[in-house]
Amino acid sequence: MQSYDFIIVGGGSAGATLAGRILSSSDATVALIEAGSKDTHPLMPLPAGFAKLMPTKHLFHYKTEPQPGLDGRGRILPQGRVLGGGSSVNAMVYIRGQASDFDDWAEMGAEGWGYRDVLPYFKRAETNQRFAGEYHGSEGPLGVSDIGHISEMSRGFVRAAQDVGHVYNPDFNGEHQKGVGFCQVTIRNNRRSSSARAYLHGQLKNPRLTLITGAAVSRVNLKAGRAVGVTYLKHGKSHEISTQGEVILSAGAIATPKLLMLSGIGPEAELAKHGIEVAASSPGVGQNFHDHCEVPVIAFCRDNERHGYYGQDKGLRMLRNGLQFLATGTGPAASNVVEGHCFASTGLAGPRADVQMQFLPLVYLDLMDRPIINRPGATINTCVLRPKSRGQVTLASADPTQPAVIDPRYLSDEDDVDTTLRGLEMAREVMASPLMREFVDDEAMPGPKCRTAKDLHTFIGAYGKTVYHPAGTCRMGTCDMSVVDPQLRVHGVDGLRVADASVMPVVTSGNTNAPSIMIGERASDFVLGNRRT
Repeated sequence: MQSYDFIIVGGGSAGATLAGRILSSSDATVALIEAGSKDTHPLMPLPAGFAKLMPTKHLFHYKTEPQPGLDGRGRILPQGRVLGGGSSVNAMVYIRGQASDFDDWAEMGAEGWGYRDVLPYFKRAETNQRFAGEYHGSEGPLGVSDIGHISEMSRGFVRAAQDVGHVYNPDFNGEHQKGVGFCQVTIRNNRRSSSARAYLHGQLKNPRLTLITGAAVSRVNLKAGRAVGVTYLKHGKSHEISTQGEVILSAGAIATPKLLMLSGIGPEAELAKHGIEVAASSPGVGQNFHDHCEVPVIAFCRDNERHGYYGQDKGLRMLRNGLQFLATGTGPAASNVVEGHCFASTGLAGPRADVQMQFLPLVYLDLMDRPIINRPGATINTCVLRPKSRGQVTLASADPTQPAVIDPRYLSDEDDVDTTLRGLEMAREVMASPLMREFVDDEAMPGPKCRTAKDLHTFIGAYGKTVYHPAGTCRMGTCDMSVVDPQLRVHGVDGLRVADASVMPVVTSGNTNAPSIMIGERASDFVLGNRRT
């Protein structure tokens, strides 16, 4: 049986970062196992290409349980299924979260994860095109830059938000997050800077790396309370590899707890239900699931007018835009589409920003079970930054090929409902600004007839959806419901760690790719210890 110093399960935002750091900073051997394929799709490097990747095999299209807090329907919850994970197929938005998010983690038992502890790792990861100094790095592998092309409609959104009272913020990752502006993106030299491209591509010919793609890990193999290897399935056949060092799970907030439970690590009652022998009782595995849930405000352009990116990905326009990008690195293909952002406080939980508005200069409804609206227009998607609603991930059976049972329980907490309603009102206020009316007509959704609290509840139930940020299912800390300690070691099992968004005690305030990469950076220091050369 082949043996390695480290086995990493999952080559996503955190996993590829971790593997790359171990290989570049030590003499260790690494086996990296990824369920998806290599990140070779021709659209992946293109900033605007992500929209075409959504329905492909490069994402798991998970389906949640019916959601009473919405309209009783289940929701599609896509997650990356390719080397680089979400960082290879997402909109590349670079948002770290608020400083107080990480201070909250420390107060909740994640000692050593306060803002001043994690800031050096954000800086170590980053080469920023525009910023440097106290908050930004200039020598890291991850490219962070300004968006290569910004629609005039997105500029209108930023002006409109200022018009109704939001302050302009040139850097959401600097001194404070609150305000409106244009996000930075994980792009270097006009190409996507995923964790795979930033950390791993330079190591693919390293003889100390064994990269296994298209493989699903079915269990962590344990011996005398220690992780000694994994079993994985590829092309219908079972394989085992071993380690004298550690197994690190970086498969994400859905697959990581599933794998722990399949390996006998989890809530005893859940394991017993599926006839799985308990190797380590851990009641928090799969619990504390939460995700950002967004709701749209949409307005169409007036008849015979076309603003934004409608139709820019079709026919001759697509060909022209592609040629322009390849020749000059400019034009609509250089955009990540999600250009304008506003972080605001509803006032329901103090002055700290508690909602995020993301602006798209097109009509965007990606529920995947509703007809596509083919009209030019604009969308403001608004979500609660720190949701209180909590769900869970459990097993469908002991068969590793069966998907996990995902129940986010979106908007099951009344505070989340109240904050969503207020955030929706704030987005409608921005859309109604005269500065937005230069581009769009009256609001179409929720629409002028949707005014009462009952009407808005119905609208939220029908159109509320994921922002693709599941977190928390293997939370870090020291309480009874924590799954890993502050060095990411699984309680009750030696030689086993978790390094992905599942360890977040509370999801960060914003997009989760940057924090996940930071977790991978931090994990590399924990894992290597004195092995670093």
